[in-house]
Amino acid sequence: MASFKDNTKETFLGLIESAQEWWADFTQFLQETWPLLILLLAILMGIWWYADPPPPRHVLMATGSPGSSNELLGKRYAEFFAKKGITLELVATNGAQENIDRLADRKDDLQAAFVQAGVVHTSGVTGVESLGVIAYDPVWFFYRGSELKEKDFQGFDSKFQYFLSKKISIGMEGSGTYAQATKILKLSGYEPGPSFLKLPPDQAIQAIQKGEIDGVFIVDAYYSPNVQALLNDPNLQIGTFGRAEAYVKLIPYLRILNVPEGAFDLKRNFPSSDMKLLATTTNLLIDDRMHPAIQFLFLEATKEINGKASFFAARGEFPSFKNTMLPESSVAIHYEKNSYPFLVAYLPFWLAELVNRLVFILLPFLVISYPLLQALPGYRTRRMQNKINRLYSDLKGFEQELLTNFDLSLRDEYLKRLDVLEYQALTIRVSRRLASDCYALRTSIDYVRNCLNRGVQPYQINETSVALATQVINKMEPPV
Repeated sequence: MASFKDNTKETFLGLIESAQEWWADFTQFLQETWPLLILLLAILMGIWWYADPPPPRHVLMATGSPGSSNELLGKRYAEFFAKKGITLELVATNGAQENIDRLADRKDDLQAAFVQAGVVHTSGVTGVESLGVIAYDPVWFFYRGSELKEKDFQGFDSKFQYFLSKKISIGMEGSGTYAQATKILKLSGYEPGPSFLKLPPDQAIQAIQKGEIDGVFIVDAYYSPNVQALLNDPNLQIGTFGRAEAYVKLIPYLRILNVPEGAFDLKRNFPSSDMKLLATTTNLLIDDRMHPAIQFLFLEATKEINGKASFFAARGEFPSFKNTMLPESSVAIHYEKNSYPFLVAYLPFWLAELVNRLVFILLPFLVISYPLLQALPGYRTRRMQNKINRLYSDLKGFEQELLTNFDLSLRDEYLKRLDVLEYQALTIRVSRRLASDCYALRTSIDYVRNCLNRGVQPYQINETSVALATQVINKMEPPV
């Protein structure tokens, strides 16, 4: 009985021999099928490149006017993208209308933009999708002078009649501020008069601080420099909306933001009482041709940047996929249900995206190519067996020729032909499974050669030989 050491040694030797045999078969397989494998690889690379091209390294994004919250937000997005190896170039515009017009233009290279809800009618907009709502944009109205008390007016929408004869900035045409201000004013029954100015935000702020105008509408986030400059000016007051719930019912995209007394400045006790602000929302809109990986990256940026708690938003409130301006992209729907691919948490963005693309392409490709690859070993076996069979056929034909037309003077020529057959048998590359067939072929060739070398006329058939063979056959037949 063999020892444990001997059994272990034999086991490892057997494994090594099996590995060597597998490697020999594999290298031979590559040598024989490399054209087909190259063709399959070319098909795979073609599908990979054209069906799922790699994400771009440079993306254009529209923000808004200088000094706006969207400009600051865009810079934070650009920093996030830079960490992932993507350049996010920010494009300053005149506001939401220009942003969405450029996104809808199929010839424009712009791929993403911040757009306020309610700025434009989206029924005729095509080629643009939403990645969700990412922030609140309050509708602010600042005015100069002493505070107008609520006991004298039923909310800001009622006391605004006081400002109809004053100089008021309602924002540039095409901007979110202009769209929201005019909509709210008209809904309240006020038409913008000749004293209403269409100033850009920076000019409007300077004008009201210098006393050149009496009031200013601005639709922007709480943390924007423009809003902060107005909130910190002790000479300015904020208009509040006494019928905020009614506006929300009539304008569905609006939201109510509650501001407690003193929330903006406790020292000044500003505001001096609880107030309600109307707010629209900022949507992240994209060209619907944007690469899915870049869309996922934008969604991750919204989660990291806009998902934090802020003055008006609770932690995790954004991104929101409710009441979006336009239909959500399929990527946003997937993200809402499944979040970001698992690999991104552990791999760099480019590597995680490469793995995801490979999986996306390889899985369907393997479904098609696997049966073909499975058939290759059988194909190789049949191909090698056919080579052996052809040599057997040549040998059989040669032997038949000797039986019918044997010429003793050509024996040397016959032997040379056998040498050629034997050389062909020696040069056939076969797997170990077919090695026995190859040796059997060589044995058959040796048998014919021995027959030629035996006797004077081993393949010459005469009448005597035929008669003797007939007698032998007759004796072998059983009686009837």
